[in-house]
Amino acid sequence: MAEDSQNRRYPQNLQGVLQLAVEAGSATEGPAPLEPMSEERKTWLREALAEVHKGQMDEVEQMKQCLAVLRKEGVSESERAGEEERDEDEVDDERESAFEILSELCENLDNARDLMILGGLELCFSQYLCHVQSGLRWRAAQLIASCAQNMPQVQVHLLTIGALPKLLQLTDSDPHPTVRIKALYAVSCLVREQEAGLQAFLAHDGFSMLMRGMQSENEKVRTKSAFLLLNLLTSHPEQKDTVVSMGMVQQLVSVLRTPHSPFHEHVLGALCCLVADCPQGLKDCMNPALGLEELLRQRTRELQGKEESQEELDFCEHLRAMCFRGQTPDDNGMDR
Repeated sequence: MAEDSQNRRYPQNLQGVLQLAVEAGSATEGPAPLEPMSEERKTWLREALAEVHKGQMDEVEQMKQCLAVLRKEGVSESERAGEEERDEDEVDDERESAFEILSELCENLDNARDLMILGGLELCFSQYLCHVQSGLRWRAAQLIASCAQNMPQVQVHLLTIGALPKLLQLTDSDPHPTVRIKALYAVSCLVREQEAGLQAFLAHDGFSMLMRGMQSENEKVRTKSAFLLLNLLTSHPEQKDTVVSMGMVQQLVSVLRTPHSPFHEHVLGALCCLVADCPQGLKDCMNPALGLEELLRQRTRELQGKEESQEELDFCEHLRAMCFRGQTPDDNGMDR
């Protein structure tokens, strides 16, 4: 028995601790254990939990150190005076490193909340989203997105301090593609599954921003704009009339006439949403002047036999059936 105790291997990390807890919980559901937990095991469990707590404290200290770097540097006089932006090679490596560490740490939801409490999100918003160096702008937007994702408390905080209008502005007009991509990612994290975020998005004409994003010269901006539009229309069908009244159907069809791209799948999905249970959307799509029927017929021919384009083909056939065959196809193409 003593030999078994000496050879017993205990978990060395948090995952192991959790597994031990699960096993202990499962054991209580079955027959009573033959013997109580040994003192050795109790001691190890106390020490393991202490190490977990110590690790969390160490991460908070790391965040404090990163914030100290970001607060110390500030914005230089030349930058405030509007000096031309320096090349990426000249960007302050120390501040970039601080942002990268924070983004990695804040993938943990507890750390994201702690960063909010430490004032890190206000710092990102007030000092770095408008920074002259694009490398710091996009890293600030990325950090905001990392913290906001799946964290309603942080989302509400960011909306309260007014981060969304600035992120929409960056998405719409920043000269650097990476800034636009990261800002759009942050916008998505603030408005998807967040009613207050959606209302702020509508108040600042967010759908028009997405429309312009789908016409961007940057492929990633086009793709992410179309995907967010599709997601919002799927989650909030009550917004269809608003979107249709903006001329979105005509704009989406215009996008489909550009050289073919994988993001057209999301564009077709959005059109399918605007046709379903939306009489004006259906009427717009059926307008002969739009030429959508022939466009869909041609696209269907092009996509036949291409396994990687199957979902786009499904959307094409669904839209054709809804608009030009007078019938509703199976919902398989829309129920994703």
